Amino acid sequence: MSTVTTPPSAAAAPRTRRLPARDSDRFVYVLALPVVAILVFLVLIPMLTTARSSAGGAGFADNYRSLLSGASGHALLLSVGISLASVLFCGALGTFLAVLLTRFEFPGRRLLSVFAVLPMALPPLIGAVAFVLLYSETGIVPRTLHSLTGLSPASSSIGGVSGVILVHAFTMYPYFYLSVSAALAGQDASLEEAATNLGAGRLRVWRTVLLPMLTPALVSGALLTFMMSMASFTAPQLYNVQTLTMEIVSARTSGNEALAATQATALSLVSIVFLVAMRWYQGRRVHRSLSKGSAAVRRGLSSGAARVAAGIGSLLLTIVLMAPVLVIVLVSFSVDGAWTTQVLPPEYTAANYQRIFTDPKSLMPVSVSVQTSLMATLAAILVGAAAAWVVARWKLAGRWTLDVVIMLPWALPGTVIGVNLVTTFNEPSAANLGLTLVGTLWILPVAYFVRFVPLVFRSTGASLEQLDPTLEEAARNLGAGPVRVLRTVTFPLVLRGVMAGALLAFVDGVGEYVASVVIYPPGTVPMSVEIYNRIYSSEFGTAAAFGSLQIVLILFVLFASRRLEDGPGRRRRRRRAPAVKPS
Repeated sequence: MSTVTTPPSAAAAPRTRRLPARDSDRFVYVLALPVVAILVFLVLIPMLTTARSSAGGAGFADNYRSLLSGASGHALLLSVGISLASVLFCGALGTFLAVLLTRFEFPGRRLLSVFAVLPMALPPLIGAVAFVLLYSETGIVPRTLHSLTGLSPASSSIGGVSGVILVHAFTMYPYFYLSVSAALAGQDASLEEAATNLGAGRLRVWRTVLLPMLTPALVSGALLTFMMSMASFTAPQLYNVQTLTMEIVSARTSGNEALAATQATALSLVSIVFLVAMRWYQGRRVHRSLSKGSAAVRRGLSSGAARVAAGIGSLLLTIVLMAPVLVIVLVSFSVDGAWTTQVLPPEYTAANYQRIFTDPKSLMPVSVSVQTSLMATLAAILVGAAAAWVVARWKLAGRWTLDVVIMLPWALPGTVIGVNLVTTFNEPSAANLGLTLVGTLWILPVAYFVRFVPLVFRSTGASLEQLDPTLEEAARNLGAGPVRVLRTVTFPLVLRGVMAGALLAFVDGVGEYVASVVIYPPGTVPMSVEIYNRIYSSEFGTAAAFGSLQIVLILFVLFASRRLEDGPGRRRRRRRAPAVKPS
């Protein structure tokens, strides 16, 4: 039998007896030393520099007074409102897809499970442009409706705040989808069987057993979505919505560094409050399984009509999710300047791709993005997974402090992260241990690591929340050391969470734009900056071609990771039971 949700008082009751320190407890604190050192050096010191800068200019009091009044105050409230709405819509869409694809077998499920994650592969800048081309007043959808029904494009278009929320909903829901999918795949099927045997209906099982067990995954998705939305820049820029990130860039552009630092600090504080609130909500109950059985089996559809309806529904849903990607591919074959008032481009060409593959310099941005993102992802796996385990097993004071420090970079706009690193590592000093990263290629993976290590940390932490420590204690009682327990017990059980976070980190690293445009060294332009340069030069076809190459790259990563994850299970299913001769 398993524990589903337990009040903290009840869960803590059997463990009130003080025990002497064990090797496993000491190992937690030993492992915490390098993790804390890396976070302090690369995260805390640059952020404290920003906070200290908020006292400059007109002074601490005047800077924060101007923040809370006028345009900055309105931008702060608007950012919070958009972020909460993004969490709501992303949570509904991502959780629905996770449940649908994890628990049900229907025609088109495997195809939809791959394309469900593809929207996060959209480059931030050109991805937002795709939504403008689709749903703005001059977009494909309003023009198509106008030609078919005579409906005014202005009445069917989506823009402003609604446009920003739309972009967020269809590009950020994978944060919910991946974490909830990993949690559902790791749940013990005996929980549902026990509840069903006790007379609970299907809806009650979901309400009282499964959804409470999904709380860590839902909290993880909510945190990542809220902070990503608060730090969003490209969507508000294209839809001309004055969020706090827009105000920060405007303040920096005008030279008001103190006000920009004040706004960045306020943005961080809002995200910290949301983080603490979510952690408090999650801490109200313990969501762990005391046993590890088999995963739930997907239920098939017995009715032929239901299978046809499910297949058509999955196809339509795939088309809706793929529409922005399809627009990028469409534009990549268009002739620059030929698409004006038509519903679709009137002329097509392959010259955009020929221009990329025939010019060796054009392939350099692809190589730079892949290499730097891969290095950052490997470092994020080591530090993020280790930090998640340290936070989960930490028994002394300071656990929440470490949690907040790791998640802080996710709360800041990429521009602030880039400027902080440039300021800190511009020239040798005692604070940076004599390291100079500005002007070198190393500053890109460092920025990506700082920016996206929260993804691996939060996703791994959600998996660890479902893993009861008694499983590790049992292995230690059998004589296994702390390192062997991590390698043979803990890591295999949380591998799905680690893989989900690593996939997010790599994909976001390849398409990262806002920080890259501030820090990239001359001669090594990442792909996202190259896309911006092409758009700025009105080479939309070539820019879309770069975006299409990135999508193909992400598709390859998705298929490869799926094969690595499902390979052992498929091989086991291929094994045949040996025939037994009757006696």
